[in-house]
Amino acid sequence: MATMKLSPRTVTIILHDILVAVFAWLGAYWLRFNLALPPEYQTAALSTLAWVVPLQAVVFWRFGLYRGIWRFASLPDLKRIVLAIGLSALLVPLVLVLFRVSAVVPRSVPARSPGRTRCRTSMPRSVLILDPLLLVILMGGCRLAYRAWKEHRLASVLHPDSKPVLVAGAGSAADFLLRELARNPAGFHVVGLLDDSRDKQGRLVQGIPVLGSLDETAAVAKKMEVDDIVLALPSAAHEVRKRITQACAEAGLNVMTIPSLEDLVAGRVSVSSLRRIELDDLLGRDPVQLDDSGLHQLLTGRVVMVTGAGGSIGSELCRQIARFEPAKLVLFEQSELALYAMEQELPQRFPEVPIVPVIGDVKNAVWLNQVMAGYCPAVVFHAAAYKHVPLMENANAWEAVRNNVLGTQVVAAAARTHGVGKFVMISTDKAVNPTNVMGATKRLAEMACQAMQQRHADQPTGTRFVSVRFGNVLGSSGSVIPKFQKQIEAGGPVTVTDPEITRFFMSIPEAAQLVLQAGLMGEGGEIFVLDMGEPVKIAELARLMIRLSGADEDRIRIEYTGLRPGEKLYEELLADDESTLPTPHPKLRVAKARAGDAAWYAECMAWLKDAGLQDEATVKRQLKTWVPEYQPESV
Repeated sequence: MATMKLSPRTVTIILHDILVAVFAWLGAYWLRFNLALPPEYQTAALSTLAWVVPLQAVVFWRFGLYRGIWRFASLPDLKRIVLAIGLSALLVPLVLVLFRVSAVVPRSVPARSPGRTRCRTSMPRSVLILDPLLLVILMGGCRLAYRAWKEHRLASVLHPDSKPVLVAGAGSAADFLLRELARNPAGFHVVGLLDDSRDKQGRLVQGIPVLGSLDETAAVAKKMEVDDIVLALPSAAHEVRKRITQACAEAGLNVMTIPSLEDLVAGRVSVSSLRRIELDDLLGRDPVQLDDSGLHQLLTGRVVMVTGAGGSIGSELCRQIARFEPAKLVLFEQSELALYAMEQELPQRFPEVPIVPVIGDVKNAVWLNQVMAGYCPAVVFHAAAYKHVPLMENANAWEAVRNNVLGTQVVAAAARTHGVGKFVMISTDKAVNPTNVMGATKRLAEMACQAMQQRHADQPTGTRFVSVRFGNVLGSSGSVIPKFQKQIEAGGPVTVTDPEITRFFMSIPEAAQLVLQAGLMGEGGEIFVLDMGEPVKIAELARLMIRLSGADEDRIRIEYTGLRPGEKLYEELLADDESTLPTPHPKLRVAKARAGDAAWYAECMAWLKDAGLQDEATVKRQLKTWVPEYQPESV
């Protein structure tokens, strides 16, 4: 055990406890006689101090009472104090008796012979009970009082420039936040809490009052002259967080949120990581419930390959897959820069997972077959695609077809050749009643996967082909969110194509998790549709982002520019002639979509493998042939 150094602070604490021990011993006598201590007992009380106090000091030292820090005094420290005092309470009378200390007062009592008296010694037993009680109260109370003062009073004195904040939430997360802010103010001091629990309202949490309900946040902030709100509601439903944030944003308040309680407790982040509320905090949904045991069977200890591993969805898929510790994770990516970024990130976060970065084009069948033959993946997630609608609409239409459809067919065929157990293709809501080239190509890719499944339906041990269809993800490349952020930072205007345009949104992690779950559940040939929630008006999204930035529409205006080529006013997850079937997972359904037969597949592949460059009009006419529901603006 390391030797504790006697610092000036330690010496001060020891002297404090010695004085407390003196006061407690004398106080026990005073309390015994109702503060009117007889003279004969005063002598007895004083005469024993030289024995009692040193004995207690030794016991306190041996119990390590001076290794703790008062500022962080807690229940374990109090427990140690109680045990030390308990032992000393047993030792004190024993020592006094063994050493025949004059700890008692002579009392005259009649002798058996008439006219004679003899001396009998006696000591008030209540002193031996009152003394340890006073010690517990004084020693433990002083430590806890110091901590409370240090945390809730000294901070405001030492940091007079800190900003007052209200905390929304009065649960365990708020409690932890208060403790952390007391130790590291980070420029803030809490003046009040809010919580919907009636049992908490009007009470104190670490000396901070609970001033009202969450719906009263804006009103209480105005009354307290507070401009900053901290959300300490990590387990609250997103609807609750969204309601509070929107109300605060409309009132011109700055809204921040804490990191997850798990990250705080684990020490991965600190309260200095308080950040402004972001859009995905509001548009996200409740956490996805995954079949972890099933995913372990699918991924753990097996080789997994992800195409488009450097993209928004592909990179998050890699992170989610790595949590399940595959034997190898093969990253197939065309962009050198994106692949390098993932090669640097993943080993740091998941050092136990072997990462294999591979540069390549999904249309290169020779290279893809060589890669799969070399690494023998058990599962392939196909996320490589061109997805920017306006860019793919005109001069790049043929490249969109070849990359999104031919690339999918090449990867799927290689997976089938090399015995991949499951092939999961990432599709999009734009594949439903498509009005643009990108959507039509993804619908065609879905049909190609279904046709591949039908061609080998008589081989139950063969590759199972699954597609997963979902809408926009927050923060992905090409998303309106990063675009709006840049426009707001530049002072506006924020450009929206149409006042009525709507889109579905979900967070990238949620999308990736549901893709994994769909991949686990798929038996072959399904098109899974993710529950995207309610569609969001892009204009309302822009207004919310402006308010969250601390501005308003008078400062940053919204400008409507008209629909872009191939852009739909409303996105759909199902075509008019499609229906869905439920699955065991509440956020996944299966679309009953039209599939192509073997003859259709052969003809379509022959067209795709045509090496010649085709003009935009020809591409759109051919797409209309293969995907009858495709309704381009012009052909």
